[in-house]
Amino acid sequence: MSDSAELAVRTPDGATRVIPLSSRCVSLGRAAENDLSFPEQQELSRRHLVLERGPDGWLVRDLGSRNGTFLNGSAVREPRLLRPGDRITAGKLALEFHMGGAARQTSAEAGGGATIAIRLDGLLTPAAAGPYQNALPLSSTRHLRALMHAGAEFAGRMPLAQLLPLILDLAATAVQAPRGVLMLEENGALEERAVRGSRFHISTTARDRVLHGRESLLIEDMEREESLRLQASIIAQRVRSVLAAPLQTRDRVLGLIYLDSAGQARAFTREDLNLITVMANMAAVAIENARLAEVEERERRVSLEMEQAAAIQRALLPPAPPCVPGLDIAAFSQSCHQAGGDYYDFFGLPGGRLAVLVGDIAGKGMPAALLMAGLQAHVQVLMEAAEEPSRLVERLNRVTAAHCPGNRFVTLFYAEIDPASGALEYVNAGHNPPLLLHRNGTVERLATGGLLLGVFRDAAYEAGHAWLAEGETLVLYSDGVTEAVRRGDGEEFGEARLAGVLAEAADATAGQMVERVRDGVAGFAGGVSTADDFTLLILRRMAAA
Repeated sequence: MSDSAELAVRTPDGATRVIPLSSRCVSLGRAAENDLSFPEQQELSRRHLVLERGPDGWLVRDLGSRNGTFLNGSAVREPRLLRPGDRITAGKLALEFHMGGAARQTSAEAGGGATIAIRLDGLLTPAAAGPYQNALPLSSTRHLRALMHAGAEFAGRMPLAQLLPLILDLAATAVQAPRGVLMLEENGALEERAVRGSRFHISTTARDRVLHGRESLLIEDMEREESLRLQASIIAQRVRSVLAAPLQTRDRVLGLIYLDSAGQARAFTREDLNLITVMANMAAVAIENARLAEVEERERRVSLEMEQAAAIQRALLPPAPPCVPGLDIAAFSQSCHQAGGDYYDFFGLPGGRLAVLVGDIAGKGMPAALLMAGLQAHVQVLMEAAEEPSRLVERLNRVTAAHCPGNRFVTLFYAEIDPASGALEYVNAGHNPPLLLHRNGTVERLATGGLLLGVFRDAAYEAGHAWLAEGETLVLYSDGVTEAVRRGDGEEFGEARLAGVLAEAADATAGQMVERVRDGVAGFAGGVSTADDFTLLILRRMAAA
């Protein structure tokens, strides 16, 4: 056989070089020891493939490469005999096998034959060698107008539902294609998002070359394309020629545009291929922008809804602490998100007594805020029954267990205070133990009670008793206070620091103590907002007048 076999190698930048196959075995891969070494092509294996001259002609053999070798779009799983014009794909390299100098002629004429493939980066790079070394060679006034029209349309903002059919319509109109489809990859699957024409079936071979090889294809004559001409769907549709281009941004391929002509329809040209390649890139950028705009709009709507929810939630909390003779009361609550899961409230009881409670819903944001609103409603209903604290909390637990999702729970501290005597009866349902600061400097933790709410429907709760003497202080808080984290080492503020700040402010008013704690937590955390909702209630029993 003749020794004049040649290989036209086209790299991703559009450059093409012709290599004579002068030995009986030519290896190709990333490693330097290959006859054809491409170390910069990371998609290649170190030893990717070999071309071997046998008794019947040249063969291509894959060497177990990571990404495979393809001959005319089909995977090479065993040695395959090559014929002039055959096309080999290895990673991002496109190889064409020719005999008798035909490779040089093909390179000079931009790949004449049944199929022409180009890449966007090669088409738009003025310095690229090979058949497309000029930047976007569009001479037709019709094509230039189509490109300008597309640019003007894509510059506006419109939802994807309108944009995708527009893209397909502009592309099909520009090249006078009677039929076409625009497909996007959604959740790992390729889905039709716009269709022009009926009974449309895309060539899977061409589709895979476009998506995986990032190539735009012009199949000038389906009868001459060996890998496609025997497909039943192609024969049934009497497809004459095909254009396909990736919807490609700089980083990834979103999908493809696929156009075909059937019967006596106009055949596509190489200039059509150039136009659709660039138009598909413009369309991909427009699709990304439209997707981003839709995400931003969803986030804007969610933010507005959260603001409204936060306003409603703030209205559910007491606007100010109650004025109770014998008690100095101050409160502060702030959500780490717009809406949160902390809850506190005050209720007047017979005989001048005061009920006070603080609760914390597991989680943050809207779910916690909704559960907080439900908890408040249940508390208000149960308070009307005027039951003793342990019985009230047991009933509240049953209601919470019946309505709270399995991954949610509620901590709650409930107390009834008699300002006249200082007697205090309470139930702690899994909440941070409030601190009772005595005049002698000791700190009593109010932990008696039971499990947090919503876990076991029939849980029992025990009431605890304490004494709030004149000048002594009761401090209720949520875990956002003690679990505030110091920037740098991640250490938590903790209960001991909280007690220390309160001890230093022992002679201050309740409002001043709240401010001291807030300043202490902010200074500890380096001014960073806490990662949890922050609620603090302080009640001081004042000396009798």
